[in-house]
Amino acid sequence: MRTRPTRQGWTVMVSAVLAAVVGRAFGIVELYIIAAAMGVAAIAGWLTVALRRPQVRVHRWIRPSVLAAGDVGRVEVVVEQVGAFGSPAFELNEPVGADRTARMAVSPIARAREVSAGYRIPTERRGVLTIGPLQAIRQDVLGLARYAAIVAGEEEVLVSPRAHLLPMPDLGHGVLGRHLLALAQRLGPGDFHSLRNYIDGDEPRSIHWRASARSEDLKVRQYSVEGLRRCLVLLDVHPSSDGVSGDGDEAFERAVTAAASIVHSADRAGLTTRFVTTEGADLRGPDVAAQTLHLLARVTPSRAPTMPVERDPGEGLGLVLVVTSHVASAPWRALERVQDPTLTSVGVFTSVLPARPPLLSVDARSEQSFLDAWSDLAGRSGRRSARRSELVGQAS
Repeated sequence: MRTRPTRQGWTVMVSAVLAAVVGRAFGIVELYIIAAAMGVAAIAGWLTVALRRPQVRVHRWIRPSVLAAGDVGRVEVVVEQVGAFGSPAFELNEPVGADRTARMAVSPIARAREVSAGYRIPTERRGVLTIGPLQAIRQDVLGLARYAAIVAGEEEVLVSPRAHLLPMPDLGHGVLGRHLLALAQRLGPGDFHSLRNYIDGDEPRSIHWRASARSEDLKVRQYSVEGLRRCLVLLDVHPSSDGVSGDGDEAFERAVTAAASIVHSADRAGLTTRFVTTEGADLRGPDVAAQTLHLLARVTPSRAPTMPVERDPGEGLGLVLVVTSHVASAPWRALERVQDPTLTSVGVFTSVLPARPPLLSVDARSEQSFLDAWSDLAGRSGRRSARRSELVGQAS
């Protein structure tokens, strides 16, 4: 970009011309002197900026590469002097989002040297934050002339929702765990585990007669019960259309946080995890947690037609969690009609709960109520927020 006068510089030049005209009209010598002084100042300022421009190369890094709402992110900038002579003092300006600007003062840089600077990234809410372009700006002492050049382009920063590390259900513990245990027992015994002494109530057909003959007590076969193996999370991205939801935007953000937390926790627990949305997104595989965070950083409410969810072809006990606004939503009604003895449906409701909610449901009308209700359902206390570095490690 060329060197140009600033608004103050234009004011000084116009004032110099006016002073010269008035001085000539009224024969006031002092005005000629003032006009000359202002003209010399404007020209000197322009020459100072035009002849002493910053000649630098800038490298920019965003750390960490995946940010979560509430995390502390930082942009690191390394400025390398590349000209034949040292660079003068200047300023780096970079827009951060729609309403913020980062300003970094750079001291004079000697030849073939480099300096570093940086600033924090605001992460109050999830979304896509655009930073840049980064400009190097040089002005004279009086602020009469200005040189600006773009030294780095625009870049997008993904701020994903918070992902809490939730306790996953164990068979026999909590409402959900007891339901899964009963379901596993109805599906039949698993692999042979060991022998134990007979107790009242054991099935006679489970007695191991050969082992019992060698022992003073009756021995029965004990089988391992198959545990939870897979988890499908369905996020309803369609806003409520029946007027029951009064806080649509906040409810949607709670839904996004709940979905991110469940997917991350299921993946960390070693479950075969799948994430789908009513708009047609379908994520699975070893990087499902990281991919889900990237998707949820960008997701917005949609009024596109609801896409049907393809049946999960997995085997073993599974959870299907529908994160939606209320029990009358289309995704939850559709799920209630699914007949699969290996799948257990759980509703995560963000806006309205009926007087008698489903037995396997989670109250997500606030973030705290979601965490408490999930721990109660899973029958396990204790939770912690997932560190974003752990998620980055999964993505790499």
